[in-house]
Amino acid sequence: MSKIDATNAKTSPESKGVLTGFVQNIGYEVMPFKGTDEKVFADVPTSVPLTVTATGGKGIDVTLDLVKRLAKEGYSVAPHLPARLFRDDAELADVVGQLKDVDIRRVFIVGGDAPTPAGKFQDAYSLLQSLDEMGHHFEEVGIGGYPEGHALISDNALNTAMNLKAPHATRILTQICFNAETTTKWAEGLKRQGISLPIFVGMPGPVSRQKLMRISAGLGLGQSASFLKKQQNMFWRFFMPGGYRPDRLIKGLTATVPKADTNIQGFHIFTFNDLAETEIWRRQLVQSAIEQEGR
Repeated sequence: MSKIDATNAKTSPESKGVLTGFVQNIGYEVMPFKGTDEKVFADVPTSVPLTVTATGGKGIDVTLDLVKRLAKEGYSVAPHLPARLFRDDAELADVVGQLKDVDIRRVFIVGGDAPTPAGKFQDAYSLLQSLDEMGHHFEEVGIGGYPEGHALISDNALNTAMNLKAPHATRILTQICFNAETTTKWAEGLKRQGISLPIFVGMPGPVSRQKLMRISAGLGLGQSASFLKKQQNMFWRFFMPGGYRPDRLIKGLTATVPKADTNIQGFHIFTFNDLAETEIWRRQLVQSAIEQEGR
């Protein structure tokens, strides 16, 4: 593999040190498939924090089982808790109790992709409210952010939801956006609204073109997904031979963030369980930051 573009870019005075700060705050998102734990154990150091997804198709128990196995081996793990999968407060309390028993202190609260709620929780905010009312042990509560909006939710509704959720959370993990300027402007807007939570920018790790297209289309990722679907003849502006790498996006963020007033602090890497490739890439990124600091 070649080194990332950031090592070859001229570093501005404003950007110097920004990459170093980012690489110290990188987490991986993994999916609870068969063999995920073995992949993590083989390729990911325990110093990298993890989140584990949950879907209506597999249910929350599969996520919890993987979280427990990873935590037992010394990983810092946050399960996705999709509000629409929980029937009631009793089920939520049971899950919170299970996580407390194995000393899981981080969670990521999302609305979830289930078309019909299983019970009382319609969205992430309603579940966050119940969590606070019942009391919980979590030190870190993440919520989602949408720099390019959401295919099924209006911008006004997203903005209202963010203002409601933010007081109950400790950080924001964004959905994928391939444009650094768009993400930075969105983060500036949150800061102007008085939302000062740390922001971790979501982006794919190294991944094949086919997998990224399939997942992006399924997630409904605003203009980025539209671009990828409509402008396939321009793929090489975004993809290196063999697949996508987030180098261009990271270089853009290291250029735009220092010039803006944001709380962007790190990266949330959607690994799609390609963990060996992602970890090789992350280590190259760390080395690039070290070299950039030394210039």
